[in-house]
Amino acid sequence: MKNKNEISVERLAEIMIELQKQGSHNIELVSPTHFAVSILKSIRIASQLGLKIPIIYNMNGYDSVEVLKLYKDVIDIYLPDFKYGNNNNGRVYSKVSDYFDKAKLAVKEMYNQVGSELVYENGVVVRGLIVRHLILPNDLSETEEVFKFIAEELDRKIHISLITQYFRTNRSKKHILISRRIRYGEFMRAVELLDKYGLENGWIQEIESSEHYRPSFEISRNDPFNNRDLKLI
Repeated sequence: MKNKNEISVERLAEIMIELQKQGSHNIELVSPTHFAVSILKSIRIASQLGLKIPIIYNMNGYDSVEVLKLYKDVIDIYLPDFKYGNNNNGRVYSKVSDYFDKAKLAVKEMYNQVGSELVYENGVVVRGLIVRHLILPNDLSETEEVFKFIAEELDRKIHISLITQYFRTNRSKKHILISRRIRYGEFMRAVELLDKYGLENGWIQEIESSEHYRPSFEISRNDPFNNRDLKLI
């Protein structure tokens, strides 16, 4: 029996064209690595049908360089997270043993493909790289190591989105170091590190913003917008 969320590569291409006709500024792929080949087929079909709006690759930073190379000259905007500045914290809190090593290689490949400049058309970004970094309590994000890598091994002109909206939930209560909100001093320390490493491009989310970006965890199982993930076939 076909899953109701399964679609063909042809149908995905049609959806991209439909979104463009509706006025969408871009097509955003969220954590798309495991569907890379199918998505590339869809983009090719959509391009032949007249797709012209930018393609965004939105992911968590832990990605395959080999897969990213497949997207060269296809992806217009890369939007990665850079969660941790060492491997140990990635192992403890995200269950991967080599997060920092993998993220460095992945972000470097993205930079090699699109550079550091953000290109705008009519006030909307159409090409570039934006690195998101979430401040964690007790500096578990190792912010200095992340910023040092970007400044010294990539480019100080890269745009950084410094995020303060960490919200303790799920099993975080079992880990004392992440069982609280970030403090103002931790926020200011991260801002100071931007200055220390000459990272002047990007955005800083105000620390008061954290509650505004907390998703609702009370969505009904009958909500038609719940469980919206699509599976390519």
